[in-house]
Parts: sequence; structure tokens; C-alpha cells
Amino acid sequence: MLDTSPLVAVVERFADRLRAAPQSRLQRGAAAEGLALARELAARAQAWEGLGEGAGARVMPDAGVFAVGDQLAVAGLDLAEALRAAAPDAATAPSEALDEAVRLVEQAEARALR
Repeated sequence: MLDTSPLVAVVERFADRLRAAPQSRLQRGAAAEGLALARELAARAQAWEGLGEGAGARVMPDAGVFAVGDQLAVAGLDLAEALRAAAPDAATAPSEALDEAVRLVEQAEARALR
């Protein structure tokens, strides 16, 4: 089983930083960055779960600047679970998807909270 703790750790760190961020920083773009990342991670989780795009795909709603930390945490943990449960013969290795997701989170955090 794939160790997804690196993804969980970076997602939790960024989510905590968003939860603690002042409203002014959230409104200046940190919340938008966090929501975009949450939506991307949710889409990736759905793809790994076989839900893909189209009628079955769900989009993370915009629940406001104060909810984005929680939304990011949920999406990141969903992706971590989807990668842990992935079949070993998947077209893309779950470990590659994990590494890419960790990079996405780190880059989004750097942009949002600089």
C-alpha cells in the first residue's frame, strides 16, 4: 500500500495556514488559490476513483473564504485515500501521482501565502 503521508502532511499544513490567515490575506487571493487547488485535488481523486469527467464529476463549490482551509483538507485527504486504494496496474503509477500532487500543494501554498 502506498504511503501517502507526504501528501497528507503538506495538505494539512497549507489548510491550517489558510484557517489561520487573516481575512484580508484570504480576500487578496489566498482563498482563491486554496479553492483552485482543492478543486484540482478533488478532480484528481475522482479520476482515481473512476468517476472521471462528465455527468458524474463533482465540482468543489465556493463556500467562502473562511471554508477554504477545510475544503482543501477534505480534497487532499480524498486524493490520498484514492491513491492508497489504487490498483497497482493503473496506467499512471500512484506514486507518480502522489509526487505530483505534493508539488502542486507546495507551489500553491508558496503563491498563496508569500
